[in-house]
Amino acid sequence: MSPTGIIALVGMPGGGKSTVGKQLGRQLGVRFIDSDAEIEHRLGESIRSFFDREGEAAFRDIEGQVLQRILSEDGELVLGTGGGSVLREANRELLHSRSTVLYLRSTPEDLFRRLRHDTQRPLLQVRDPLAKLRELYAQRDPLYRRCAHYVLETGRPSVHGLVNMALMQLELAGLIDPARVAATVGAQQHP
Repeated sequence: MSPTGIIALVGMPGGGKSTVGKQLGRQLGVRFIDSDAEIEHRLGESIRSFFDREGEAAFRDIEGQVLQRILSEDGELVLGTGGGSVLREANRELLHSRSTVLYLRSTPEDLFRRLRHDTQRPLLQVRDPLAKLRELYAQRDPLYRRCAHYVLETGRPSVHGLVNMALMQLELAGLIDPARVAATVGAQQHP
């Protein structure tokens, strides 16, 4: 695991951070935290409701505070971040310095196929979601890359394939023990 024991996933909305993060946490035998779920717990309401009422700046303030708290924890965990968590430089620096950051990179077209019926993502509730995704991607891709230690392309692979790519990258970097992963995977395959 990373020096602080935290692996953070960044990427666009719908890029697989929560889905891959949960599976990666299971494979490593560590806790998974979804920062958006933590934010909703703190707010006592949905992000969308808060976002609609208070605006993006107020939401980003709360998001930064929640990231600070999570990334200050001791122990091992996998963290799935919100798609816009990298918009603030302080968050990018915090993620990069206190975790091993994997950028799950998806094209706007791949994301549109996955998200076209999603009504829960406030930034995509617009007339032309594909154009919005292209705009977000153009703005955020350089920020994800700046923050990330490793970039994983999410276009083709299944969730299982992405988890294996993440494990292989972490193994090659010497951040996880291959025997630990093999034991965890073996235990899951042979109940």
